[in-house]
Amino acid sequence: MNEHATVYLKSNVVAEPLLARWYAWPHLISPATCAMNVQWRHLRIMNSFIQAPDVHVQTLKNPRMLGGPFLDYPANRVDDIKRLLERTLDAQGPLIDFAKSVRDFHQILKRDATGYSLDSLYEKVPAPLKGYVELLYDVQNQPSLRFYEALLYKSPYYDRSAQSFAVHRIEDDHRSFLLSTPRLSSPNVLDLEMPFDDAAVDYLFGLRHKGEVFDAMCDKLNIQNDDKQVFRTFFTDTEPEAAESFADPGVRIRYFGHACLLIQTREVSLLSDPVVSYQYAGGIPRYTYDDLPEEIDYVVITHNHQDHVLLETLLRIRHKIKTLIVPRNGTGQLHDPSLKLMFRALGFSQVIEIDELETLELPGGQITALPFSGEHADLGVRSKLCHLVRLGDTSILLAADSSPVEPMLYEHVHKLVGDVDVLFLGMECDGAPLTWLYGPLLPDGISRDKDQSRRLAGCNCEQAMRLVSRFNPKAVYVYAMGQEPWLGYVMALRYSEESNPIVESNKLISECRRKGIVAERLFGMKELRFA
Repeated sequence: MNEHATVYLKSNVVAEPLLARWYAWPHLISPATCAMNVQWRHLRIMNSFIQAPDVHVQTLKNPRMLGGPFLDYPANRVDDIKRLLERTLDAQGPLIDFAKSVRDFHQILKRDATGYSLDSLYEKVPAPLKGYVELLYDVQNQPSLRFYEALLYKSPYYDRSAQSFAVHRIEDDHRSFLLSTPRLSSPNVLDLEMPFDDAAVDYLFGLRHKGEVFDAMCDKLNIQNDDKQVFRTFFTDTEPEAAESFADPGVRIRYFGHACLLIQTREVSLLSDPVVSYQYAGGIPRYTYDDLPEEIDYVVITHNHQDHVLLETLLRIRHKIKTLIVPRNGTGQLHDPSLKLMFRALGFSQVIEIDELETLELPGGQITALPFSGEHADLGVRSKLCHLVRLGDTSILLAADSSPVEPMLYEHVHKLVGDVDVLFLGMECDGAPLTWLYGPLLPDGISRDKDQSRRLAGCNCEQAMRLVSRFNPKAVYVYAMGQEPWLGYVMALRYSEESNPIVESNKLISECRRKGIVAERLFGMKELRFA
């Protein structure tokens, strides 16, 4: 490589966002949920691996266990995990104390909050929580904590110095599951110490299409001499093709995998739940980052699960995004952190909250937020919305993982919004149990039978047909199934033809086609056109 030539970021370079060496997902950004996951997830997994590394190795040979609390390293890396554990106990001590205080004080509330005034209990609030929580009763006189989440982001509990990126190239779709395996230092991986809101993040990812002389780039990113050899391998002197613009009449929808749709007209571009793959040889055909436009007018987020709010993708395209649209929330509940506060802390400048039945005008159309029911294991989560996108004469309902557990909800909604042309809905109808995602946040735990009954599940065929029958779409597309191979590290799902989500979605497709409705389960990539 000519050191004075302009170089460009390669298309297969990954920059994994890390929080204290663990893959950063939304519950590791909000300080309260981060504390609970450090104490009740990270420490437990690391201690388990240290005590019995061979158990983890053997367990992960079973594909059904890939999403479990098992650390994906060979047993000979146990000393590395010991060192990471020691660093965690030292550097994240305040978060650990915070998490322990939450559970300890929960027991005090259960014992002492008996329906009388809570004022005297503020004296019993542990020091790590003082000034950061409000004590409340609900209308059934059940006590709880409300966190001053905005204040926590301004406190020492939000530690930007713990944020970094593990930058490396990938040649296939395999990566370790993000919830259970920290990212240890490895050869050919550059550990880039950089907080997520740093403007240098946008500069780095902008180098894919706006090249730079290598040495000048290293100076701007503060790349040390010892790291330059590895850093060089991330760049090419071949200028990539310019991002394609869309100027045709009508609406084009490109399916990027899972729940990620790029919806475009001549006037506007909208990207839903961004989860984007990289370009490398082999694997199934796919759209990649190179297929995104130079600018994205709107990004919409349906709900706050890691497969719909993938920070790796969102940080990579932050410099492209004009406006980010998220569900309104500000309840201060531990299990439902604010997306607006998170994204602003992550350096997104234009974040708009919308609530159920609110409409945002778009060039040539509008987006209306609709209620999202189910899929959250019966927790009181407000950070979830479906989106009805109207562009010209085409109406598109992005139902994500919503499930009409109460059919009358969408009866009422339909009276307000009418029929739609195109329906996208998720049918991962088994779903993980409550504790798979929310376990660290539960102060009392939950019995296994109750845990198994409360699932993070989308529609089955019967439920999906309720939506189809109500909104009368001309086309139905099943998405958000987690099938794409590049989603393994996010979803840890492997289907067969006998898997319930495949069986149920096949039934839906057959039933829709029998009724004369276009129907398909999306996989990999797909382009759709609507006049």
